[in-house]
Amino acid sequence: MSDRILGGACLLLAALYIFFATQIQVGFMSDPMGPKAFPILIGVVLAIAGIYPLMRPDPEPEWPALGRLLEIVFAVAVMVGYTYALPEIGFTVSTAVAAGLLSWRLGATPIKAGIAGIVIAVTIFVLFRVVLKLSLALGPWGF
Repeated sequence: MSDRILGGACLLLAALYIFFATQIQVGFMSDPMGPKAFPILIGVVLAIAGIYPLMRPDPEPEWPALGRLLEIVFAVAVMVGYTYALPEIGFTVSTAVAAGLLSWRLGATPIKAGIAGIVIAVTIFVLFRVVLKLSLALGPWGF
């Protein structure tokens, strides 16, 4: 049943995606394919992918226990909080906190998780900011 719900949701999303792609206003000067082609292609691929679970659903899955579902909810909450914290406190601090919390929930001790969060944040910051010269949210402390 859950596969069929997923397939139906994918088909509905694909139909909405294609509908909204057809509503894109095309300017006087545009390329031959136009700006509508790529979103419509994505909608078609999503529709094809949604048909498969409708036609050949897997056996019903064994859902995780309540404790495991709460772990998933916690991870999602950390990621949502991360998106709100990123522009306010900057990339490095918010990434260190998010990576540390997720590492802790994946089984690291609190100290090792904190170290992992800091190492992950600093490594990604140096790679993106210094090596690749990409712009990152710097926050009030400049990092």
